[in-house]
Amino acid sequence: MTDLQPAPASIPAAGSAAVVLDITGADIPGEAIALRERGPLVRVMLPGDIPAWAVTDPEVLKELFTDWRVSKDAHQHWPKFRSGQVPSDWPLITWVSVRNMFTAYGKDHQRLRKLIGPAFTPRRVTALRPQITMIVRRLLDDLAARPDHTVIDLREDYATQVPLRVITALMGVPDDLQARLRVCVDEIFSTTPHRDPYDTFTELAATLTTLVARRRAEPGEDMTSLLIGHRDEQADRLTEEELVHTLLLVISAGYETTVNLIDQAVYQVLTRPGLLQQLRTGAVSWSQVIEETLRYAPPVANLPLRYAIVDIDIADVQIKAGEAIIATIAAANRSPDRHDPNPDQFDPARLDKEHLSFGYGPHHCLGAALARLEATEALPALFGRFPELTLAVADGELKPLPSFISHGHRTLPVYLDRPHGIEGGCRGA
Repeated sequence: MTDLQPAPASIPAAGSAAVVLDITGADIPGEAIALRERGPLVRVMLPGDIPAWAVTDPEVLKELFTDWRVSKDAHQHWPKFRSGQVPSDWPLITWVSVRNMFTAYGKDHQRLRKLIGPAFTPRRVTALRPQITMIVRRLLDDLAARPDHTVIDLREDYATQVPLRVITALMGVPDDLQARLRVCVDEIFSTTPHRDPYDTFTELAATLTTLVARRRAEPGEDMTSLLIGHRDEQADRLTEEELVHTLLLVISAGYETTVNLIDQAVYQVLTRPGLLQQLRTGAVSWSQVIEETLRYAPPVANLPLRYAIVDIDIADVQIKAGEAIIATIAAANRSPDRHDPNPDQFDPARLDKEHLSFGYGPHHCLGAALARLEATEALPALFGRFPELTLAVADGELKPLPSFISHGHRTLPVYLDRPHGIEGGCRGA
């Protein structure tokens, strides 16, 4: 395994045509490095031949995150969407057509953020720790009950299950709705979807409408009930559509991104036997590993979309009014100016691990503390319970998710114990 990955051959030289983003996500780090080397703002082509500006520099990205001249509301500020040039079966249609905090602009964004904020206060997140600890312990008990030398898909059976169980408990999602929600969320994050994206969006909205109806009839202490209360008691502050789409945002963001964080952190440790020894001796902390994983292998590699409200001159480039912008977090997190030496190397001991994986400023993720808490509980417990944890395949056999948005592995096959003949932390290393 190597930290430095070659740029894909499909990346053209600087000054040539727009870069076509690889919808398969075959080499997200390599693509990010190649885009970064072309400059802070790069013309790219999204699926469906839709042009956008990819922002690769962290300082430029921070500036655009906080600039009033940049909107996330396609309904107001993206001419291509408003004029019907973006088809309903576009792979990113859910990302741009929902009406919630993620796509709101100005006062609407502030209003919706204030409604969601109370569910993610430090006190409320900290109060979830015992529940998360219990979920982790039960999952580890289930894994320990498997036969010796069994190959386990750790992404499916652990990295996925921790945040899935946490977010569905937080939101009050009954068991019979969870499978449908999960399938739809996975499809939304894929840029090579298996079905019509609009059908996925429609099914997800219908499932969440069912959830709202049940919680409205039988309210509880969950966040869905809390948001329904805001909707029913102060109808002018939250529409029914905003309610359903807000649930879509919280559930999808609270699930998929944390799956990738745990998946990627486990992968980094398993492919670096020396790192595990440092963790055991305390030379490196799990907090350092988590933050470096967020920097080096962000759960969301490319975040769609933003739109220039007026012409914007920045970084020697003019973004014209109405043009789309995509946050290339995988590139911005590896800044030579900030993260030298070796920005493309995984180093938990580096002093500056600043990243934009949770956004910035008014768009900083409300669930960041919860994601960190889940990883902080899940990772040391896993390696403490299974000190012989080992990859069951050679590193090069692992396949990435089919997405340039979601950054993780399709599967993460491991042995919980180390079968005879496998040495070190990585089979084939």
